[in-house]
Amino acid sequence: MKALSLKQPWAELIVSGKKTIETRKWKTNFRGEFFIHASKNSDLKYCEEMNLKNLITGCLIGKCELIDVKEYKNKEDFNKDYKKHFAKTFVRYGFILKNGQKIKPIPLKGQLNFFEVK
Repeated sequence: MKALSLKQPWAELIVSGKKTIETRKWKTNFRGEFFIHASKNSDLKYCEEMNLKNLITGCLIGKCELIDVKEYKNKEDFNKDYKKHFAKTFVRYGFILKNGQKIKPIPLKGQLNFFEVK
């Protein structure tokens, strides 16, 4: 199955079902279920801002399903989805996610883009 690495707190927000759009500069043709990998690096500023502490890093922490990719044509449309993606910097693509769920953490080194996990 594929996996995608994200910094904390973004990984935690997806597996807890609070973040339903993952923003990226690139699009993908992939659709389906994939693992969420919490990278070793965290966005400490956002962890503090969202009052999230002691988050797991360097592990697969959950899974979700990518059902579509939304292209943002302008910043206004991007900002309308803020409560779904929590991103403050405009990027062109939003991966539409559903069924975020936690799993027992599995230590794993992350990679860029989607990557295969055995």
